Amino acid sequence: MENKMTEQERNKQAVARIYGICWNEGDMNEIDKIFDENVKHGQFLEGWPTGREGFKTLVNFWRAAFPDIHEDAIELIADGNKVASRFRLQGTHEGDFYGIPGTGRKIDIYGAEVFEFENGKVVDYIYHEDTLGLFFQLGMMPLPHLAIAGVDGKAD
Repeated sequence: MENKMTEQERNKQAVARIYGICWNEGDMNEIDKIFDENVKHGQFLEGWPTGREGFKTLVNFWRAAFPDIHEDAIELIADGNKVASRFRLQGTHEGDFYGIPGTGRKIDIYGAEVFEFENGKVVDYIYHEDTLGLFFQLGMMPLPHLAIAGVDGKAD
């Protein structure tokens, strides 16, 4: 019996490679294999290139700030030509990140992404991570005081 991988399984494997090879190893050649040259992504910073080069810039930006970055797919779900993932991102803040020099602080955040595929390549990509939690962990924002009635932080 021949074991044929479905398109959805191939797409899920490609997303797993994005984490393991692109993010964790910083392999730009793998990005060329997985992403369409004109991949759409609405979250690049102003002045960054668009398309596949923009994704490379994004990876390099994070890897410069967190050289030991490690991103894991917790869950991958394929539906049609899309793959959704829940991920965990960990690292140590050692380089500039949005103008904040390295602090040596560890980060541990979660997020979600959706990748859209055409002809085996990612053509659209969007992600959301726990930015607020990230900024708290880096000391970029103070922890808010609890303003809920009856919550004073004291043990009874």
